[in-house]
Amino acid sequence: RVTSIADRLNVEFALIHKERKKANEVDRMVLVGDVKDRVAILVDDMADTCGTICHAAEKLVSAGATKVYAILTHGIFSGPAISRINNASFEAVVVTNTIPQEEKMKHCPKIQVIDISMILAEAIRRTHNGESVSYLFSHVPL
Repeated sequence: RVTSIADRLNVEFALIHKERKKANEVDRMVLVGDVKDRVAILVDDMADTCGTICHAAEKLVSAGATKVYAILTHGIFSGPAISRINNASFEAVVVTNTIPQEEKMKHCPKIQVIDISMILAEAIRRTHNGESVSYLFSHVPL
């Protein structure tokens, strides 16, 4: 997936490999690739307490990244998440509006929200009418 996205954007990429000893607990992270003097964008499906993503951001900075952004589908942000984001080296943490973020944004200026209601509505319409949903992967409605 990362290779496909990087190719479409015509950019190089690095990745962080997470090793777990047990579920929901990251034992070790390994950075694969070069981020020195580059802007890094962490992409993930969701962030709950944000321990993993904040640890990843620090790993990128220590490897020489000049700026770090996070793009997440679902920002759950429970427990210590907001404090962790505020103390981490993120320029911004961008999430979709699948979960309301107004209260979290009051306590964390780094959180930015993207409205995905149009693409969800189009996916529902296409499903209802028996049309291709995969079409949306390359044609995003505005």
